[in-house]
Amino acid sequence: MKKTDKIYIAGHRGMVGSAIHRKLKQEGFTNFITKTSKQLDLRNQAKVDRFFSKEKPDYVILAAAKVGGIMANNTYRAEFLYDNLMIQNNVINAAHGVGVKKLLFLGSSCIYPKFAPQPLQEESLLTGILEPTNEPYAIAKIAGIKMCDAYRSQYGSNFISVMPTNLYGPNDNYDLDTSHVLPALLRKFHESKSKKDDKVVIWGTGKPLREFLHVDDLADACYFLMKKYDLPQFINVGSGSEVTIQGLASIIKEVVGYQGEIVQDLSKPDGTPRKLMDNSKLQEMGWKPTISLESGISQVYNETFVSKQA
Repeated sequence: MKKTDKIYIAGHRGMVGSAIHRKLKQEGFTNFITKTSKQLDLRNQAKVDRFFSKEKPDYVILAAAKVGGIMANNTYRAEFLYDNLMIQNNVINAAHGVGVKKLLFLGSSCIYPKFAPQPLQEESLLTGILEPTNEPYAIAKIAGIKMCDAYRSQYGSNFISVMPTNLYGPNDNYDLDTSHVLPALLRKFHESKSKKDDKVVIWGTGKPLREFLHVDDLADACYFLMKKYDLPQFINVGSGSEVTIQGLASIIKEVVGYQGEIVQDLSKPDGTPRKLMDNSKLQEMGWKPTISLESGISQVYNETFVSKQA
């Protein structure tokens, strides 16, 4: 990649897209194409085709997606399937049409079967049933992986797919109805501290194990892979460590400085019992994360909540 190459980041204002944008700017890249969803509806094939024909980007980062936590995924199943399929189908096909040099498609760890062996290896894809609560989103992401592979095998397009673990960081979604577990808990603990509530309620038993990666580490990995990786097999990006939801809540409680108790709502679902990514292929290539969970959460909390009150 040359510093002057034209780079289109789809989803540049989201948590992942904005992190990749920051990383590339730090590395000296300056020629970016960015469009908000109001400026360009990626679900509209004709508009996407016209955009690509006009701009002709050299590289594409496909970070745009409809995302959310368990409640959003399970409630808006049709939108999660339709919107994500349309976005990725249009962008991938249009990128092929104008002959981009390389495209990076961002997936999700939810593509793996609910009871796949841990840690999750790339070879486990399509070997079992998916977690029902986020099945539509997972199916869309699996289709994106297979679409990149199909364009590579049929046309020789250099399209790669990256599967990150659970992410957190700047520009995350803190809406309690649609956010993922870490930002939701950060907001819950912060608001409970502010209101002097005596308890914070977490969903389910608190026993499921989760892996978390700071989005700046993901951005660093994506830049690494754009330079180093050109193979058809999608590749995992994770931190290599995991924590229970109860343990995560305890870390956040300490970071926030909350003094009340943590209570489980057993009427709510746990989701997948465990999700740890096998990060060995990426590590063997020479990449590893640098931001610990505790320091990353502290950084995000201070930037998102504390600094706004100062």
